[in-house]
Formats: sequence, C-alpha cells, structure tokens
Amino acid sequence: MKWEEIVDSLPDRFVLVEAIKASSNNRIRRLQDMAIIQDYDNPQEAWDGYKHFHKQFPMRELYVFHTSRTDVEEVEEFFSGIRQRS
Repeated sequence: MKWEEIVDSLPDRFVLVEAIKASSNNRIRRLQDMAIIQDYDNPQEAWDGYKHFHKQFPMRELYVFHTSRTDVEEVEEFFSGIRQRS
C-alpha cells in the first residue's frame, strides 16, 4: 500500500508497517510500498507491537508511524557496536 492509502483507511492511528519497497539516497530512507501489520490506539502499544514483531522477525524492515504524518521518510542511522540480546 501507498502511505496515502494507509492514512485514508486508518485516520488518527499508530500503525506498524513493513517496508515492501524502499530506497535510500543521502541517508534518507523513502518507503514507496508498505504492508500494514497492525494499528494501535496509543504509541506505547505500537512500540510494544514493534518490539514483539522485531524479536520474531529481526530481518524484516519494520516502522511505527502515526497517520497524521504527511510522509514516511526516515533518516538512516547506522549502528556500530555490540548489541546484547535479552
């Protein structure tokens, strides 16, 4: 789905989405096509959902957005260090 379709179908919601088609340019990640995984009433539930799905599927590109946003561009930040699994 395109972001505009998600906004139209789920106004004023927090959504957990998976990037289906995305591109990067100058450290900006642009999502062109996404799949809705879940929608939520509040940000804490959305982040809990993100953590749950990310733990199960760490290779999937997941994001949480509020549908009041006009775009879904993100600045890419690269992690260099050691991550500890809990």
